[in-house]
Amino acid sequence: MIHPNFVYLGILLQFAGGMSYLIDTVKGKVRPNRVSWLMWTFAPALAFFAEIKQGVGIEAWSTFIVGFVPFLVFLSSFVNKKAEWKLEKLDIICGFLSLVGLILWMVTKVGNIAIIFAILADILACVPTIVKSWRNPETENHWVFSLSFFNSIISLLVIKTWHFENYAFMTYLLFANGLLTLLILFKLGRVTHKMIQ
Repeated sequence: MIHPNFVYLGILLQFAGGMSYLIDTVKGKVRPNRVSWLMWTFAPALAFFAEIKQGVGIEAWSTFIVGFVPFLVFLSSFVNKKAEWKLEKLDIICGFLSLVGLILWMVTKVGNIAIIFAILADILACVPTIVKSWRNPETENHWVFSLSFFNSIISLLVIKTWHFENYAFMTYLLFANGLLTLLILFKLGRVTHKMIQ
């Protein structure tokens, strides 16, 4: 376990990665999938409130920033028409199912169940960007995902008591952001496609 104040370093890393992505979005260098980025705003926000309700301490602020940064990116995607990503059927289906997960959270109002539904909603929101990163990694910026990966590590290292509500959402984010970083940074979809041919 490291000192709880390291959470602030994680938050700073998450914010820096988000600002990098936001700037690239405004410039039209990246094209965020709006379904993913909008749902990435809601799921962590709900997980944050559930964590607070469950008594999670300073670590909950790492979850908060994970939702706040996507909100800023989502808004920035409307600034430059070149930043617009064409939505496909999969995007809409995942967005809808993600929304259903969030509604189920509101219905249950049980902290740990809320966190589970927030994770499920976030996974479904993540699918369109995973597919996009596999097929078109050049339309993404790995920094937001890489720095979020390190924010997740820091958040997990700060935990004093290993209860579900303390580690669940950050553990999920560790794997999701690790996967997205690898897909974008190493263009794994393109590499795999060339190997198969």
